[in-house]
Amino acid sequence: MVASEFETASRVVKNRHTSRATESGGFVLWQMAPEMWYVELAVGGSKVHAGCNGKLVWRHTPWLGAHAAKGPVRPLRRALQGLDPLTTASMFSDARCIGEKKVNGEDCFILKLCADPQTLRARSEGPAEMIRHVLFGYFSQRTGLLIHMEDSHLTRIQSSTGGDAVYWETTINSFLEDYRPVEGVMIAHSGRSVVTLFRFGEVAMSHTKTRMEEAWTIEEVAFNVPGLSLDCFIPPADIKRGSFSETCELPKGERGNTTMIGSHRAKVAALEKSEDHTNRNILWRAEV
Repeated sequence: MVASEFETASRVVKNRHTSRATESGGFVLWQMAPEMWYVELAVGGSKVHAGCNGKLVWRHTPWLGAHAAKGPVRPLRRALQGLDPLTTASMFSDARCIGEKKVNGEDCFILKLCADPQTLRARSEGPAEMIRHVLFGYFSQRTGLLIHMEDSHLTRIQSSTGGDAVYWETTINSFLEDYRPVEGVMIAHSGRSVVTLFRFGEVAMSHTKTRMEEAWTIEEVAFNVPGLSLDCFIPPADIKRGSFSETCELPKGERGNTTMIGSHRAKVAALEKSEDHTNRNILWRAEV
């Protein structure tokens, strides 16, 4: 973690390069076609699991336990951060080109994806309504590789007491660097993300904004590592079918507080890299 910032209507608190607030950890990510993945993330003394067996996306957090994610099956965002170019290309195949921009000295095309109304409804439940989810991909005109990704979604949570709704806007900007070939596949070996959580709507002129930065470095990438099987993607037996919005999944003690995530040193491995990309198994391992 490089920096964090916490803002309210009356004050702004900033922390930069403070070892006291910086957390480090690691993650391990497995993937198998079609649309199966599993990730373990340990940071700051907490451990989070998430996965998809091709039909169901689920998460397990220390504060909520195991629960199903609402909406259709979708790839893990961390895999899109330069670790899985094939999935990234597939996701943006139906995107609309909206212009060009220079990013870190690289001329890029800007591709835009928007979640359709049906998907937004599927990811909404009870008092939590997802209003918007937009993804921008900045692809190098020279190499075709993803250089920058901006992910933004807006959720409205209606008060159970009949009061004003609360809005949560989450924006994640990721910059991907140091692409290197691994058995013919270009993998981003470093990057950084800036996450902004903006909460507003309860009272006029009242809001909170939390900003976090994350940096990571990939240490190792390997394909065709034996041992991955369908058993790796079985959801927990105690999974709850009721779902929670992404915003509601923040631990109560951390909502609206300054949070810092450690810089990541990652190991990435892939299983069964096949020339037939419709049948491939992949494992990523990371130390954060």
